[in-house]
Amino acid sequence: MKKFLLIGTVIWSAFSFMGCNNQSGNGELIGVTNRGRWNESSPHGMVFVQRGTYNLGPNDQDPAWSNTASKTISIDAFWMDDTEITNSEYRQFVTWTRDKLARELLGEQYPEFLITEDRDGNPIDPPLINWEERIEWDDPDFQMALEELYIPENERFSNRKSIDARKLFYESWWIDYKQAAKRSNMYNYETQSYQGTVYDLEGNEIPVENRSSFIMRERVNVYPDTLCWIRDFTYSYNEPWATRYFSHPGFEEYPVVGVNWKQAKAFCNWRTKIQTDYLESRGEPTLQAYRLPSEAEWEYAARGGKYLSMYPWGGYYTRDDEGVFLANFKPLRGNYVEDGGIATMKVGSYDANEYGLYDMSGNVAEWTNDAYDEAAYQYYNDFNPSFEYNALPDDPPAMKRKVIRGGSWKDINYFLQVSTRSYEYQDESKSFIGFRCARSSFSNEF
Repeated sequence: MKKFLLIGTVIWSAFSFMGCNNQSGNGELIGVTNRGRWNESSPHGMVFVQRGTYNLGPNDQDPAWSNTASKTISIDAFWMDDTEITNSEYRQFVTWTRDKLARELLGEQYPEFLITEDRDGNPIDPPLINWEERIEWDDPDFQMALEELYIPENERFSNRKSIDARKLFYESWWIDYKQAAKRSNMYNYETQSYQGTVYDLEGNEIPVENRSSFIMRERVNVYPDTLCWIRDFTYSYNEPWATRYFSHPGFEEYPVVGVNWKQAKAFCNWRTKIQTDYLESRGEPTLQAYRLPSEAEWEYAARGGKYLSMYPWGGYYTRDDEGVFLANFKPLRGNYVEDGGIATMKVGSYDANEYGLYDMSGNVAEWTNDAYDEAAYQYYNDFNPSFEYNALPDDPPAMKRKVIRGGSWKDINYFLQVSTRSYEYQDESKSFIGFRCARSSFSNEF
């Protein structure tokens, strides 16, 4: 009896509290009025893509034998990076990961690198990283404490002490809403318990015990695969690209490559985290998460409002009226330099489409969030279509394919068409695949 009385008291107190904040309605239904006003600001480096409708699918120059039918779909408004993620931007992610691991190691000997108590003196478990404390990388004592973060002595070249990229792992957590939404996994209010099972990222089937069962944990190495410049080509001297592309200042504004699908997803998670942490520190509401665009969003954005065009610039050809190429790709049977570059080029080297998006065709192909299936258009929903699948380790290779779009510097013009779809395996990294981020928006005022 006391238990029910306590529950009733808590519930009544909650409603009483809510009621106290709405007394100005004089007994009328006026909604909650104390939540403040919120206006969505323009995220740095992104452009707003208005909601709309278009025909997803092949255009008039797709192969005649293609059995992919077009489909009319509608897309919510969203934000998208105006260029592909650059080496400089991705290096911020790598550097953050390195510094976090370093501070955790230093915190074992130097307590100032960890925050163990809140402002009221209450213990924080686990401790938080103190980002204000400076790391003296040249300090011999610090180097000794960070020894396990460096390349082992027997593996060093010219006895040079440097960070071991194999140790740079980013750990992320995210909610699997797809599994949480299954009717078999719903909360049973009669039994006051969950039912059903979920699969974790290792393929283990786990009974649903509570809400935490839907939280997925993933650990991903973040350093780009620089050797892809050599691996992708046979009988080709690309060692300078492999050793300099991600590290040399001259390539800062070039699109990052050698990043697989999981690394791209990890970057989006980290980008969300650093902005959320900043907004929470200022007492401001958090924003929608950064993510990879769906395949349908990507094509809609690439078309730039020109729904019947073959290319983002709106024409049927890859040259302008003066015969100048309009994108970075492989023209004239291998004359790579004819379009202005021999491999990747600085982002934004060509004109943007009508939405203000650069390099939606050429430069590097781009990961999307969708799994690849030849028949996907047949069962796509016509409202925000997307086909997501978290491949398990034991799944066959065909189930680990992810859609890539846009074509690259090494592709012929067919892959530059806005309707052309291709794929790559989620754990593969290539010298011609990069990515850009998207973010959902529920505003239609931009």
